[in-house]
Amino acid sequence: MKPETVKILHIDSNNHLLWEQLQQEGFLNHEDFSSSKEEIETKIHEYHGIVIRSRFNIDKQFIDKATSLQFIARVGAGLESIDCDYAISKNIELIAAPEGNKNAVGEHALAMLLSLLNNLNKADSEIKSGHWNREANRGHELDGKTVGIIGYGKMGKSFAKKLRGFDVQVLCHDILENVGDMNAKQVSLEELQTNADVLSLHVPWTLETNQMIKSDFINSFAKPFWLINTARGKNVVTADLAKALQSGKILGAGLDVLEYEKSSFEHLFSDHHVPEAFQYLLDADNVILSPHIAGWTFESHQKLAQVIVDKIKSKYSGESKTNTIEKRVTGIGGVFFKAKDSKALVAWYGKHLGLKTDDYGSTFWWKNKEGDNCSTQWSPFADTTTYFQPSEKQFMQNFRVHDLDNLLIKLKEEGVTIVGEPEAFDYGKFGWVMDIEGNKIELWEPNDKAFL
Repeated sequence: MKPETVKILHIDSNNHLLWEQLQQEGFLNHEDFSSSKEEIETKIHEYHGIVIRSRFNIDKQFIDKATSLQFIARVGAGLESIDCDYAISKNIELIAAPEGNKNAVGEHALAMLLSLLNNLNKADSEIKSGHWNREANRGHELDGKTVGIIGYGKMGKSFAKKLRGFDVQVLCHDILENVGDMNAKQVSLEELQTNADVLSLHVPWTLETNQMIKSDFINSFAKPFWLINTARGKNVVTADLAKALQSGKILGAGLDVLEYEKSSFEHLFSDHHVPEAFQYLLDADNVILSPHIAGWTFESHQKLAQVIVDKIKSKYSGESKTNTIEKRVTGIGGVFFKAKDSKALVAWYGKHLGLKTDDYGSTFWWKNKEGDNCSTQWSPFADTTTYFQPSEKQFMQNFRVHDLDNLLIKLKEEGVTIVGEPEAFDYGKFGWVMDIEGNKIELWEPNDKAFL
């Protein structure tokens, strides 16, 4: 279908760019922020797409009435408010935007952890009350500790990336295989529970993760630990968390999400009845709470909307973008290999073969047939390098690519293993993937500064 024939119903307010950019592309936008679910069900058959946040659940009954629906776009990371299996069975595409708020979640998790370790909220409150208690607020350093991450998707990877500046060991556990990267070593749940000083949750809310953090699970950890939860509140049993805090098994908790949240995230207790376990959290000095805002920054508000726009546009204008997306590899960027003495090898090639070498190897500068500036890097790495991990091979290839971000999206849809998160430098953007034989491939999208 062409965009000008696609009718989209927006049932939650979002960043203005979402509406504006879809409108510019010709999509037919309609909004209804006030009608009940039942009222919207009476007209949803008229629409090809729906854009939601969390106002109500989209269940089987709703989907059965949406006879023309082609996509459901949720401006957020999770899809637990949607009957995903049933929607997919009806050929309805599910669109989410975890790319949009992963950075915000990673930063928030780190902020909560550092605040807990250093008693910042407690110390701030005491000073404002006129108390100067230095010894009682002596903190702990993060360096030297082991951080365990359960759920190593976009959010978990973002948090692990934030930890790179600290001298910590990062372990991750996930139901998917081979998701570990240079920022976190993937291990069994048992190994994580044996070693972790910190546990950070980054899992969706599913039947498997519902009430996952309960007494038996907590007591399986070998050491007392700090808990961070920026995922979903119902993954943690609050009463069991309170008991673990009282016993010292959990040293402190940073919770951006709560078991008692409404699905709309608007409020907690309409009848003002506060459960005893939650009251303990409210009174505890070693608990930090925030109202489900880890992924809800000013920046992520815009990023979330932009990701949804881009995915909707891609769905309906894929034919016109085929050439751009399919222009993938544009040349060999380099060949990297392990050497017993990389510096001596570089010197040998410089002396005997005349390569213009530095500590990293040799760069060949050239122009392609269109006259574009290009380069190819030849680099020996130390035999002990970990840069090639998780590949066990002695070499790694680097390819120049046209559009790294779109290429990684396409590769993921095709089932290719993505290693780590993309990184940007003055000389371009980098991403990493694995081929079917376990060879790590570096993808490089150079920018103009690379050739100055």
